[in-house]
Amino acid sequence: MTALTVGSLFSGIGGLDLGLERAGMRVIWQSEIDDYASRVLKKHWPEVPNYGDIKTIDWGTVTPPDVICGGYPCQPFSTAGKRNGKDDPRHLWPWVLDAISELRPRYAILENVRGHLSLGGLSVIGELAAIGYDAEWRIISAASVGANHRRDRVFIVAYPTCFVCHGRGHRGNFSTHEKRRGIQTQTRTGCSHEENVADSTCGDGRGAEPYGLRQVFRQASELRELSSNLGTLGHWWETEPELGRVANGIPDRVDRLKGLGNAVVPQVAEIVGRLVVEHSTR
Repeated sequence: MTALTVGSLFSGIGGLDLGLERAGMRVIWQSEIDDYASRVLKKHWPEVPNYGDIKTIDWGTVTPPDVICGGYPCQPFSTAGKRNGKDDPRHLWPWVLDAISELRPRYAILENVRGHLSLGGLSVIGELAAIGYDAEWRIISAASVGANHRRDRVFIVAYPTCFVCHGRGHRGNFSTHEKRRGIQTQTRTGCSHEENVADSTCGDGRGAEPYGLRQVFRQASELRELSSNLGTLGHWWETEPELGRVANGIPDRVDRLKGLGNAVVPQVAEIVGRLVVEHSTR
């Protein structure tokens, strides 16, 4: 089976990328603007281009991947901040939506803080629906894969609602009413080929079931079983070095802490990646 290719947005130091590669995918491009994080990416993915600022990328010149992944900035939604939502200058979800709409990946794997469910998350699901993508989401914690802290994060996996529309750019210009309608029908989103509205009966033209009815995420018990099996794959938690809290002589310590704080836990990303890979073979 050919590995699913990945285009990575807000790549950071590559936590999400690493987890998806461990799941059997292959990263073909990244997008990151932080200088230190970009140097980390260059070290570990020397052959993978970094397209920089998501706001300036011409998607017409980018190789369409099978998967677009990204943990877009959480500050607009985090309960630790002011929660200004769309009014926060760090609200970059619209550019992620543009990338998905233009490149039409088979999957979008998105990550954000738990607080996104109560602020902005419903809009994200609705806007994905408006461009013909169904979505599933689940809270997964770092503790569920053996870490010593919770770090609850929401993971959203989106995919075209039907095979007919996969690969066809049909975003167009949507009115506020159309976006609102997409939100209201979030559990059975799709397209009717002629207009961008929800259509739960849209199949692949061969009598197959709608693509969006095939679930990616499993019951919590199945996720726990999958995470426990990761230990046999050699990707489990490594023992941290015995460094003091005020250790001297560690290069780029502040940048390293920032990079780790912003990163997606690779073990969690691997679980999600394995579910997506399995789903892609159905």
